[in-house]
Amino acid sequence: MRQNKNFYHLFTIISILLIIGCENSTDQIDFDDIETNEPEVDESAIQYLALGDSYTIGQGVPEEESWPAQLSRRIEQETSLKVEVDIIAQTGWTTSNLMGVIESYDINSGDYDLVSLLIGVNNQYQGMDFSLYETEFDSLLQIAIDIAGDSGDVFVVSIPDYGVTPFGSSNSDKIGKEIDQYNTYAKSVCNNKNIPFIDVTSISRELGSSSDALTNDNLHPSGFQYSLWTDRIYSKVLQLIGD
Repeated sequence: MRQNKNFYHLFTIISILLIIGCENSTDQIDFDDIETNEPEVDESAIQYLALGDSYTIGQGVPEEESWPAQLSRRIEQETSLKVEVDIIAQTGWTTSNLMGVIESYDINSGDYDLVSLLIGVNNQYQGMDFSLYETEFDSLLQIAIDIAGDSGDVFVVSIPDYGVTPFGSSNSDKIGKEIDQYNTYAKSVCNNKNIPFIDVTSISRELGSSSDALTNDNLHPSGFQYSLWTDRIYSKVLQLIGD
């Protein structure tokens, strides 16, 4: 892994919505209200950028229980590496929302050593045209590659199946089939680019709405579920940062 010598920006967004918030649309988000900070950066640390939506910020759990935070701690605990994580994500974001933010933000190629992408559930929830997801996922993945400076420093996490939760139980079959469609497409794109596509959907389905699987909103994963995601993600990421 190369060491980053640039000055990094922190873009951490925490939403207070208690559901996926999929009723949001791009024109409903006031990007001027999003605060940015510019902390000093430890240039010896791995600079990690997590891109996504409510599943990336860990809606409903303490910040330290989100999977990007758990992953960062796991790397630090089990290797000699230090990790600094930034997050660009918000509950309710579609691929369009995420693209709108990234394209308006000054991030240079190679600014980050590791970039993750988990996006699409809100496209599905809102019933947006699947072809839009195909187009914008491709664009977002390329943006992630450009930010990292190399496709070998990027990984994608699958969309969990919220149809197994009480929130989605009334339409679980339809949700599950559509989530599979989104994940199948994303996986195929990642395979073509030799980018790890890490399946957490099966974990969400195995846990369902069992004890400790979800937050109090009966929709979003709990810190415990995120810990299982982290177990699966860690082994793949360890290979990336070891290259």
